[in-house]
Amino acid sequence: MESNFVDYVRIVCRSGKGGKGSMHLRHVKYQPNGGPDGGDGGDGGSVILRGNHNYWTLLHLKYQKHIFAEHGGNGGRDKCHGTNGKNSYIDVPCGTVVYDAETGKYVCDVTYDGQEVVLLKGGRGGLGNYQFRTATRQTPRFAQPGEPMQEKTIILELKLLADVGLVGFPNAGKSTLLSSLSSARPKIANYPFTTLEPSLGIVPYRDNKSFVMADIPGIIEGASEGKGLGLRFLRHIERNSLLLFMVPGDTDDIKHDYEVLLGELSKFNPDMLDKHRVLAVTKSDLLDEELISMLQETLPTDLPVVFISSVSGLGLDELKDVLWRELNNESNKLQDITGEDTIVHRDKDMTRFRQEMQEEGADEFEVIDLDDLDEDFDDLDIVEMDDDE
Repeated sequence: MESNFVDYVRIVCRSGKGGKGSMHLRHVKYQPNGGPDGGDGGDGGSVILRGNHNYWTLLHLKYQKHIFAEHGGNGGRDKCHGTNGKNSYIDVPCGTVVYDAETGKYVCDVTYDGQEVVLLKGGRGGLGNYQFRTATRQTPRFAQPGEPMQEKTIILELKLLADVGLVGFPNAGKSTLLSSLSSARPKIANYPFTTLEPSLGIVPYRDNKSFVMADIPGIIEGASEGKGLGLRFLRHIERNSLLLFMVPGDTDDIKHDYEVLLGELSKFNPDMLDKHRVLAVTKSDLLDEELISMLQETLPTDLPVVFISSVSGLGLDELKDVLWRELNNESNKLQDITGEDTIVHRDKDMTRFRQEMQEEGADEFEVIDLDDLDEDFDDLDIVEMDDDE
């Protein structure tokens, strides 16, 4: 069955062109030389991105290949102003990043509900000949055309907004922990890469407090080079203010596995090393107290370590206390991590993007040449027009 989680969408967008100004001379009974009365053209509609917390994926845009705003209406006689074109709004989930599909350049970012970003501004309407009247030029026989429309093919990429991101190898117990701490019910099975798409869960805490936890598919060594599923979904933990590393207690070398995971994150995005980190040793119900004390001597000392078991509930309360304390650390506020001034978006490697889409069997979006459909407009150049327009 096809997944409903869509985090890549490619769309052709076009704003509306401005309407032409009217070149009209007033000729009515008893007023044969009424003078110029051509109205201005209307402004074209803009394409606007709008954050909407009711969406959590880009599924509603998957089959919407083209989004066009309305053109502005032409001006008329009697100084009638042309109608303004309607704006086209693109509702996206919070955490959506926009890239230019041709160059891969970063365009903009939508991070909170209700935020509006003008992606393509509509063309201004041209001035009618009424605007060009002067004492020495009382019958101007020219008007302005409207400004041309703007076109752009964009890529919308979703990066989930969450407080805690789970990082671990396949079958490390990430989905089991999420199902134990929250009401989320991700698929759980005893084979690698059971999790095929990110999952979000709200973890309740004391005094009616809570935080959001994100689970992504397991990371394997070489994920930053495209191996496994981790590469595509690593971006979903780029916005997390806290990373929870999960390593099973029955592994041969817990510290080595942690360093491998840390190395893959640093290769994908070195800035992720600046995030606060917590290490959870899972499946600790299989360990006795003597073995746990021996393992503690070999574990990393630069981050908090908690021994947990999602099945028996061992250490889960302690884990939530540690996570809450780290989340509320003054140097680790989510609003600071996700602020527009602190996040640096890298341009997208379009070669890698096309390769990812081909591997997933996604169809390439057809790009139409809109120049064949609309005439060219000069940028507000004054053009001569006939009397009888």
